[in-house]
Amino acid sequence: MIAKKLSRAGLLALAGAFVLAIALSVPTFHSSHAQAPATQAAPPAAPPPPAAAPPAAPAPAAPPACDGTANPPVLENCTPNSGDTAWMLTSMAIVLMMTIPGLALFYGGMVRKKNVGDTVMTSFAITCLISILWLFFTYSLAFRAGTPFIGGFDRAFLQGIVSNTFRDGVGLNIGNPNPLAPTIPETVYSMFQLTFAIITAALIAGSFAERMKFSAMLWFIGLWAIFVYSPIAHWVWGPDGVFNSANDKAWLHVLDFAGGTVVHVNSGTAGLMAALMLGKRKDTAPAHNMVLTLIGASLLWVGWFGFNAGSAVSAGMQAGMAMAVTHIATATAGFTWMLVEWAMRGKPTVIGICSGAVAGLVAITPASGFVGPIGALCIGVAAGVVCYWGCTGLKHTFGYDDALDAFGVHAVGGASGALLTGVFAVAAYGGTSGLIEGNPGQLVSQAIGVACVFVYDVVVTLIILKIIDLVIGLRVSEEIEREGLDVALHGETVQ
Repeated sequence: MIAKKLSRAGLLALAGAFVLAIALSVPTFHSSHAQAPATQAAPPAAPPPPAAAPPAAPAPAAPPACDGTANPPVLENCTPNSGDTAWMLTSMAIVLMMTIPGLALFYGGMVRKKNVGDTVMTSFAITCLISILWLFFTYSLAFRAGTPFIGGFDRAFLQGIVSNTFRDGVGLNIGNPNPLAPTIPETVYSMFQLTFAIITAALIAGSFAERMKFSAMLWFIGLWAIFVYSPIAHWVWGPDGVFNSANDKAWLHVLDFAGGTVVHVNSGTAGLMAALMLGKRKDTAPAHNMVLTLIGASLLWVGWFGFNAGSAVSAGMQAGMAMAVTHIATATAGFTWMLVEWAMRGKPTVIGICSGAVAGLVAITPASGFVGPIGALCIGVAAGVVCYWGCTGLKHTFGYDDALDAFGVHAVGGASGALLTGVFAVAAYGGTSGLIEGNPGQLVSQAIGVACVFVYDVVVTLIILKIIDLVIGLRVSEEIEREGLDVALHGETVQ
């Protein structure tokens, strides 16, 4: 009989397997990944006997010079740009802040008090889990060259990612960066992209809040990160990805500056599948603490500047425009949602304006490096209207229980933003024209990209969920749901 509940022995076995995996990884490291020891000075050689001087030996070939503009680029012995590196270190930090504490508080304020601990714990635990998988191999699968559909394993366990090299004990401050970010150390680029993987996985939890087993959540998120997030990130952003707009050999050029498809369509779709598999909650209630949600939304707004402007991977003109349009779209979407809600329900709410602002952040994400201020204004208005409908009319029509509107905001907003990128893209800002500038084909490419991500995500996510349900079960019991997940699963309560 297939077990539906993890026993204490099962948990110990899981922990043991984790420790064993780390132990087995140690032999994969070898001296080529370590700092070279300082060489000892050789004793002076005895003078040669008098004789005719031999012909001079040819000088050793000079090491290749770093040139990111060459075709193909030469990315060896590169010195990081200090300004770009400083900006990306900052971006990494504030994007991590988006998940902990931003998303944790945003989601935590919208659930019932008896489930707040489980909700914030989910964001924190996902941060830890995704970080470990990133070290193991998901960074390598997503952002290293391999095939058009998945990367390779040359950075498994982050081997060969040295960003500062030493020679004879002297620090040279040179390294071999990822071709996707030639002016910063690969360690910085890897950690920046890790924060994207973290928040993408954490966003999914909004759909299944208040009813999924914590153990099942960990298995689901871990497998989803490997089999869904890594391939899709490689499709759109990998150096040889099938949809990468910067890859001359790509099958289709899909514009996604900071994650409209990779992050938002991806997470929202997975959330919807989880909500459908779990079924509706037994009882619901309004958000228990709108102040927590407001604080969380505010942290998301600030962190999103690192999310979008940081995706320029440099401290330059494109980052500046990405920051400007991000703020314009967010403010517009929040204000639009407030007006729509006011007209439809008679009162504007704190939860509503916060949700609208997040919808604007989501919709501008794929477009932030490609559109100008007017395009951002239009995208903000569209996000406020369309995502409000996604969280009310669409959800009520089909009757699914998307608890915190992960699908209504992120999938609907991400798809809308991706499509509108194909409309408002300006060649002078991002190098590619959209529909308004006479390039209708880009809108078609955007639609195909969104559809491919949606279909792949639906199929693979449902397979993962079904396997987990058969092995350990997805949903908590009615008794636990009635009592609250905090006490039953974590032994803690919010006072």
